[in-house]
Amino acid sequence: MLKKKIVCLSLLLPVTMIPMATAQAATSDSASHPSAGAATLKPAQIESIAKEAYIFGTPMVDMYRTMYAFSIDKTGSQYKGPFNSILNIARVFTPDDTAFVTPNSDTPYTFAGLDLRAEPVVITIPPMEKNRYFVFQLMDLYTFNFDYIGSRTTGNQGGHYLIAGPGWKGATPKGISKVIHAETEMVNVVGRTQLFNPADLDNVKKIQAGYKVEPLSAFEGQPAPPPAPAIDWIKPLPPGAEHTSLEFFNQLAFVLQFAPVNPTEVALRHRFEQIGIVPGKPLDVSALPAATQAALKAGMEDGQKAIDARRATLGGRSDTLFGTRKFLKNDYVARATGTQVGIGANSRDEALYPILEKDATGQPLDGSKHYTLHFAKGQLPPVNAFWSMTMYNLPEQLLVKNPINRYLINSPMLPDLKTDPDGGYTIYIQNESPGKDKESNWLPAPQGKFMIAMRYYWPKPALLKNEWVSPKIQPAK
Repeated sequence: MLKKKIVCLSLLLPVTMIPMATAQAATSDSASHPSAGAATLKPAQIESIAKEAYIFGTPMVDMYRTMYAFSIDKTGSQYKGPFNSILNIARVFTPDDTAFVTPNSDTPYTFAGLDLRAEPVVITIPPMEKNRYFVFQLMDLYTFNFDYIGSRTTGNQGGHYLIAGPGWKGATPKGISKVIHAETEMVNVVGRTQLFNPADLDNVKKIQAGYKVEPLSAFEGQPAPPPAPAIDWIKPLPPGAEHTSLEFFNQLAFVLQFAPVNPTEVALRHRFEQIGIVPGKPLDVSALPAATQAALKAGMEDGQKAIDARRATLGGRSDTLFGTRKFLKNDYVARATGTQVGIGANSRDEALYPILEKDATGQPLDGSKHYTLHFAKGQLPPVNAFWSMTMYNLPEQLLVKNPINRYLINSPMLPDLKTDPDGGYTIYIQNESPGKDKESNWLPAPQGKFMIAMRYYWPKPALLKNEWVSPKIQPAK
């Protein structure tokens, strides 16, 4: 579960980069004078619209931060490569990987940022063994998981998949297995390839070497179309500033230029323009009247309260927060909550992610205490692919350094775990070693607060129907 952490942005945006799909919106009166609309509104109206914009925009600003780190900031430690190229990471993630929170450490990742403005992009997948799980998750700027390529959806036989932007209406080219349409002009692709054990890494590398991302013109051997206009990318702000800095609204305006208006959101986008959020137009919030700034900040606070309230109702389940636009039904609070719980999480049919933050007595998990989690015989998580439980510190939600460099326990490790007398498995969760005889089943915890993310890949119906539920973490007696 790729989780929330990312980085905010600063400002500067030339109007010449506004895509055709949004150029019309940028010619409105409020586009010429970003604060003009807000000047005619009462503070309560500004606050109400700002709340809507904050909730709607939180996923987009976060997704931009990830996209910036992965595909734009060549000097950054998290840079993966330019748009429309592919980067394979032939290892699992460690505490040194901090671009996003709760990173998966089960499967070597494959990353690609797609810029679909000039032409579609083709993703090539090589054939692989039927028993090896893989998935390419396609996320747009809204954070919708708008489609999947992988074991569950397309199979392991390989193929060529065309990813088209919102303006492309061409016929299906020869040799293409499937055409997939994106709602936004920028797309993040996160691929995961199952690693059975350390000795299997060379096999994963061979599979990753067969993954390919290329423009449609290159796939067909044709001349490339004219390139899309260059973009003067704005730099993200530090992660902690997103919930309080008014620059958030400028960042949202920047990102919206790559997201043509959905027919269900015409009125919503118009309200955003009333407070100066116009696609592709810089919004200098520092130049706004003090009363307007106060109303915008109050709107952000109201929006965060709504997100926090939704998160408090989850009870460790987050599967209702991720999916397609159709699945989420424009529930913007759900989408924003999902972003803050764990940006980039899969849709529930692909993976479930119960979050364990409290023990069976309702107390927050704390590394100063000792805990156990027990799977009874025959009661392991029912999945078609694999399951895992991964340790993260709080509030950072990052992997935790520890003496044995173990960040998770997963189903491929079962042959190395000790079984209980009843044939089940007991996992020891604590900061210090439980003793040499129990270290095979030890999941090291940090000294302070922590959480455990369960991952159930390609869940079976018993999981999807809640007929099987995750066991609770028990305080050690």
